[in-house]
Amino acid sequence: MKINGTHYQTIWLKDEQTVQTFDQRFLPHQLVIEDLVRLEDFVTAIREMHVRGAPLIGVTAAYGLYIAAREALNEPDFDHYFSAAAKRLAHTRPTAIDLFHAIGKVSALVHSTQVMEERPRLALEGARLLAEESVQSCRSIGEHGLALIQQISARKQGAPVHILTHCNAGWIACIDYGTATAPIYLAHDAGIPVHVWVDETRPRNQGANLTAFELLQHGVPHTVITDNAGGHLMQHGQVDMVIVGTDRTTRRGDVANKIGTYLKALAAKDNGVPFYVALPASTIDWETDDGLREIPIEQRDPAEVKYVTGWDGTQQTRVLITPDDSPAANYGFDVTPARLVTGLITERGICPASEAGLLSLFPELGG
Repeated sequence: MKINGTHYQTIWLKDEQTVQTFDQRFLPHQLVIEDLVRLEDFVTAIREMHVRGAPLIGVTAAYGLYIAAREALNEPDFDHYFSAAAKRLAHTRPTAIDLFHAIGKVSALVHSTQVMEERPRLALEGARLLAEESVQSCRSIGEHGLALIQQISARKQGAPVHILTHCNAGWIACIDYGTATAPIYLAHDAGIPVHVWVDETRPRNQGANLTAFELLQHGVPHTVITDNAGGHLMQHGQVDMVIVGTDRTTRRGDVANKIGTYLKALAAKDNGVPFYVALPASTIDWETDDGLREIPIEQRDPAEVKYVTGWDGTQQTRVLITPDDSPAANYGFDVTPARLVTGLITERGICPASEAGLLSLFPELGG
């Protein structure tokens, strides 16, 4: 995708010892490119949400293991240092399953040889492959989701298709295209009139900051709304479909996504609005059945709820919006039960949110 007319992906290798990415905390007001040169940089970037979005978190961790493998060559015990690095990265964000898939794949490559000097090269190949696979998966998700938008457009005889999103499941959360936004971009590029209702997504405002930014850069018509406005819009027939992403999808089709997603699914069900979840296979947790009981829900710093960050015209400013002594709870995700999901849009097609549906597309992964 593009920023100011220039094509970017979200993470890339500047040179053999430097990985670069966008520090998303400064978007949409400043475009800050961050150098990641030490393992500690990757741990901080993921934990403090310089990077976020399940696919990007996974690829960032993979590049982090490449740097860790380089660092381990200078340590007395390579395996001990590298294993500790993998554990540190795994502990940064507990909900997104892509993180653990990426760590597992790169770790297996590194340990596939006993030639220590080869291990960093194998880790780098693994990270690059994961990034390339993510781009292709997102493109394919877009193509399958495009068919849904085309069907609605045909029924509306060319009137704009109104799509509601929650959080940011765009290219900024992935490597390119995005998951939930990929069908939107492909529809827009195909000349289909679309309009996106963008949930602000409190408390970090990824919708207002990031989704709105990338849609604006791509020229897609959109409107930012408060998180609680979606139900009202659905009641009045102003939403044709909902498309969201997911950080973890269980074997039976439950989805964990940014807090507030469940409420959108309830409103969609009550108003007969199709509710789709876009995801690559890397986001499926085949070891988990019951999302409500088994998916760990990240609880983040209460300060994210108590403070809001914005642009005062010259700089980024942080402002307290609650009484200073009021406690706050900050649940990062909620789980939407499979019964509320119209369908899962994957790189292999669209299926019901169920074990049978997922196995029909990914029979080799279900065990």
